[in-house]
Amino acid sequence: MQDAFNCLYDVILQRKANPMEGSYTCYLFEQGIDKILKKCGEECAETIIAAKNADKKEIIYEISDLIFHLTVLMAQAEVTPDDIAAELKKRSAKTGNLKAIHQADKNT
Repeated sequence: MQDAFNCLYDVILQRKANPMEGSYTCYLFEQGIDKILKKCGEECAETIIAAKNADKKEIIYEISDLIFHLTVLMAQAEVTPDDIAAELKKRSAKTGNLKAIHQADKNT
């Protein structure tokens, strides 16, 4: 997965640095952060629905879309795969950090 992710990130950076006509990635960068965030939200919702439907093929497809759009967001925000890997490594070292379960206030 790491190689595929790094390759995806590199392609996205190339599109950002060298825009190509007709490229969806370039379109996202041209539209800016609001469009990128909107797509991340849409893909997140579609991933949730796919998971609820318990359709493995659909889940894989939607997670792939979500990862793509999150990677565009990373490139826009100048966050690297190494930044994410470092944070995940830091988190994996933690144990016993289960947060207390809280009830959501349904009125807010």
